[in-house]
Amino acid sequence: MNRMAGVLARVPLFMLYRRLGWPRLLPLNVTLSPSPRCNSRCLTCNIWMKREDELTLDEWDRVLASLGRAPYWFTISGGEPLMFPHVVELAELAYRHCRPGVINIPSNGILPSIPERVERIARACPESQLIVNLSLDGIGAEHDFIRGVPGNFAKFEERLRQLLHLRDTLPNLTVGIHSVISTFSVGHIDDLVAYADRSGADQFITEIAEPRVELDTVGLPITPGREEYARAVDRLVAYVRSKRHVGVARITEALRLEYYRLVKRILEEEDQVIDCYAGWASAHVYADGTIWPCCVRADEIGNLRDHDYDFKRIWFGEGIREVRRSISAKECHCPLANASYTNMLHDLPTLTRIGTRLIAGGRGPA
Repeated sequence: MNRMAGVLARVPLFMLYRRLGWPRLLPLNVTLSPSPRCNSRCLTCNIWMKREDELTLDEWDRVLASLGRAPYWFTISGGEPLMFPHVVELAELAYRHCRPGVINIPSNGILPSIPERVERIARACPESQLIVNLSLDGIGAEHDFIRGVPGNFAKFEERLRQLLHLRDTLPNLTVGIHSVISTFSVGHIDDLVAYADRSGADQFITEIAEPRVELDTVGLPITPGREEYARAVDRLVAYVRSKRHVGVARITEALRLEYYRLVKRILEEEDQVIDCYAGWASAHVYADGTIWPCCVRADEIGNLRDHDYDFKRIWFGEGIREVRRSISAKECHCPLANASYTNMLHDLPTLTRIGTRLIAGGRGPA
């Protein structure tokens, strides 16, 4: 809670930074993508086709050392992040240098080594809340079809059982289910909600499928229509409001409730709706050392290999200025979930609603 209080104390400073360029701050929310390699073949993603000159573990060590204690929330993404052979060591480096409050890892649940790696990360990072969200885009054969891997659903259920067993022995582990709401899955949201509700998972979270440069999906018809997604959102909001979550899941679900409403408005209004802080409070480090403000636009503002692995040289340099101007001018709008969490913390009406809901024990205003 002390770390979270420190995050909230920095909110006014980030608001000044975005508006005035001062004080200069490193991001709160950082996504690390150590490799695009993936053993899924999802209909909504083509990242598995990519191959990069990936940073070595020694290079990651220098990058994370340059970030210091600034980041509060790390997401280790992919590809399939738990397929990266040094994912445990990468999490250990992030913990050693940055002491984040949260380490978030999405996974497709295919590899049998997942529970062992999750346990090692949780034990190596005792002061961080480790959140592992297993991907679920359908029930049974529907999931296998969307994910492009026969037998994936059976592996998902096995990994979920294993991780829930681990959770009972590891107080810093949260286990969730994550669904991408796409043109392929939007019609069976009720089935996903019902499954998640009886699964024993700590949380059920979703995000909307969207074109991203990172995923090589620009131009693909994967985003559901406004009306379809609005109906799905209404169902998700009703589900979240019906539950009483505990621990870190209580905070993430309060954020999710606001996120669902925000996405609905972004699709309707085709506008940022609230200010975007990608490029100020959130950042993405791609596998080859390139820094992006976000993975949707994937503006290449500099490569860490060209700047002695010092994140600050790029973040406070000249290359990011035009991107920040563009984002500030609302020349883009997207419902990227990871950045949206940070954005919502910097929007006072949204932050007030989240706080009210948490104080009310999850029964805040509709």
